[in-house]
Amino acid sequence: MRNEIRELWHRYESNDLNAESAGGDEHATLNAFLDALEAGEARAAEKRGGSWETNEWVKQGILLNFGLRDIEGREYGDVTYHDVLPLRQTDDFPGRGTRNTPDGTVLRRGAHVGSNCILMSPSFVNVGAYVGDGTLVDSCDTVGSCAQIGENVKLGANALIGGVLEPVESTPVVVEDEVSLGAGCRVTSGFVVGEGSIVGENTLLTPRIPVYDLMDEEILYGHLPPNRRAFTRFVESGLGDHDLFDGGAYKPAVVALDVEADTLAQVEREEALR
Repeated sequence: MRNEIRELWHRYESNDLNAESAGGDEHATLNAFLDALEAGEARAAEKRGGSWETNEWVKQGILLNFGLRDIEGREYGDVTYHDVLPLRQTDDFPGRGTRNTPDGTVLRRGAHVGSNCILMSPSFVNVGAYVGDGTLVDSCDTVGSCAQIGENVKLGANALIGGVLEPVESTPVVVEDEVSLGAGCRVTSGFVVGEGSIVGENTLLTPRIPVYDLMDEEILYGHLPPNRRAFTRFVESGLGDHDLFDGGAYKPAVVALDVEADTLAQVEREEALR
């Protein structure tokens, strides 16, 4: 499949293939590719040698599903929407212990949702996203295109997990196993949240904001180490004093500490929910 997608991408980039000229064979490849995404057999990024690497061909395949399809009117309940992709079928959920609540749980075609997951409405999971087994996607959450969410993760209400499709070599957002994100958290621009970390409410994790890791006493960008509890604090900005305000300027930062037993107890999962 990787070779077939790369061949289609070469034809598309060379202007030898477009939505008008794409036929049954091309659409069969695109549909098989989306099936592989939903089954978790193809992933936009994978961990190799301890670091996350982008599978460029997978992102090419997703972009081809936009470039080689026409916008169509589609029905969802009593609403007509217009898109190049349909919604993901969810009839496989009951057999795997996964459930989604009405009316506003929107799963786009090509999204992987693992077993024993809970998807609360309203929430949105975009094409190419990977949601691991046992994960909770709470109300008003967005899981962006190609985002990689691990197993037994808790995404608090109103969390935003950013997506990335362009450029194709860019690494998507990664939230590793056993992470708990508090309500209102935002993770963007390829940031990696390390396994077992607990992130406080309304924390913004992005490569442009420094992470002050008090455990290893270093300043990090773009990732939070495993087993940390993190929260937002404001530190002095290099802007200093200005005539428009008193007391200097401050900028956001993230402080990371070790996960303590009492913190773990506060985010302990309720087995009855599962």
